Amino acid sequence: MQELTKVEEWKRLLAESENTPVMLIKHSTRCPISAEAHDEFLKHVHVEALPGVRYARVLVVENRTVSNAVAEDTGVKHESPQVLLLKNGASVWTTSHWRITAAALKELASRLD
Repeated sequence: MQELTKVEEWKRLLAESENTPVMLIKHSTRCPISAEAHDEFLKHVHVEALPGVRYARVLVVENRTVSNAVAEDTGVKHESPQVLLLKNGASVWTTSHWRITAAALKELASRLD
């Protein structure tokens, strides 16, 4: 999983989503709800991740400028925790808070073909 710490890394990843689906989590290291969502995201990544899908993370407190760029470039209002699925340079699906579960991410990933 790629850790995004610079806006340039985010821009490259967004461009790469033109060819490869990207699942991105925006995670607050100060929020217990975000911690649970992050654990569910990692469970999906480590157990059921699909080949050909890129996974990335933005720590929203530590990398606020990257988090803001994600919201601005995708037009998706910032929430934390939040998962976005990027395809063809755009967000095609998003969810947040308690709806971030390994089961929901597995279901989403299975429909990417």
